[in-house]
Amino acid sequence: MSLIVQKYGGTSVGTVDRIKAVAKRIIEYKAQGHDLVVVVSAMSGETNRLIELASQITDQPPARECDVLVSTGEQVTIALLSMALEKYGQPARSYTGTQVHILTDDAHTKARIKQIEDQKIHQDLKAGRVVVVAGFQGVDEHGNITTLGRGGSDTSAVALAAALKADECQIFTDVDGVYTTDPRVVPEARRLNRITFEEMLEMASLGSKVLQIRAVEFAGKYNVPLRVLSSFEEGGEGTLITYEESDVEQPIISGIAFNRDEAKLTVTGVPDHPGIAYQILGSIADSNLEVDMIVQNVGQDDTTDFTFTVNRNDYAKAMGLLETTAKELGARNVEGDDKIVKVSIVGVGMRSHAGIASSMFETLAKEGINIQMISTSEIKISVVVDEKYLELAVRALHEKFGLEQE
Repeated sequence: MSLIVQKYGGTSVGTVDRIKAVAKRIIEYKAQGHDLVVVVSAMSGETNRLIELASQITDQPPARECDVLVSTGEQVTIALLSMALEKYGQPARSYTGTQVHILTDDAHTKARIKQIEDQKIHQDLKAGRVVVVAGFQGVDEHGNITTLGRGGSDTSAVALAAALKADECQIFTDVDGVYTTDPRVVPEARRLNRITFEEMLEMASLGSKVLQIRAVEFAGKYNVPLRVLSSFEEGGEGTLITYEESDVEQPIISGIAFNRDEAKLTVTGVPDHPGIAYQILGSIADSNLEVDMIVQNVGQDDTTDFTFTVNRNDYAKAMGLLETTAKELGARNVEGDDKIVKVSIVGVGMRSHAGIASSMFETLAKEGINIQMISTSEIKISVVVDEKYLELAVRALHEKFGLEQE
């Protein structure tokens, strides 16, 4: 008998009928002899509705009270799903993050899991029950409700799987696996049977929305096999995410990720001396704005041009901070562009193949696409281009690396 942790997202439990369908699916797995722990999100749109209610009270609601508010969404779902399971004859028991004692730090709205007590869960499993746990939430050492940030139900599921030493963590979503790229951009995109943690982490961090980054990090750290499956299609193997690479030779490129939420800022003519990068980015970091790609060009007149990217939502704030810093440093100019995107190719096979970067650049050049910034790692190459070329770039690269082929 194997222990499986399953997670169902908001669209999977978006209506009462879908909750009933999930209950029937769970019972089928249980009938195959598996022990099951099920993690669920709030019903689709519920978290946004709750946040909107808060915004009608105040523009700056206290973070602690936000957590108390939004955590109720998952509480509704666990109760309804447990009711459905009981109605169909399957004993079940629901738990909030506090009840099952998912202990977190006290960083409200973005807490991190520290420990999970598994005694209650094991007792219920031995009694033949399906355990239904509210995702996205926990409790700090003072008894305050905390939440893990958007997408935190994935992290809850993986953390439970690690704590319980589950055989597999299955993430049910509205797609039937991880694809070589977004099928809405490239209809020929192919579902991957298998992908490594490294590749999935890169894909998630570079714009793929299938899994939350923290969940993939957690799974990789504790070697929890992850499988992405569809809530709306019966059967199918989905995509397995694991440390093990395919038995056959690994493809050079496994997928293409892209991110539309990019903005670029450049400060020119900055005096070139030690510590200048910190002076430019210090105020950005102090304001809790995340910097992605960085390029520094050194001129011949003892000055440097410094370019970096941030999330498009942070563009205006970052620009204001940079303009203040530029004046203090005596920089020549500050420029910005919030009409850019990042396109990335990802694959562990890049480690053993030369010429991948030149093939990528040649492909983009043939399409008349200018590259504004480049960033690389062992298994990925990212470029920044004008947003109007996004779909053209993705389609051209998908074809160039033969990703539509088995």
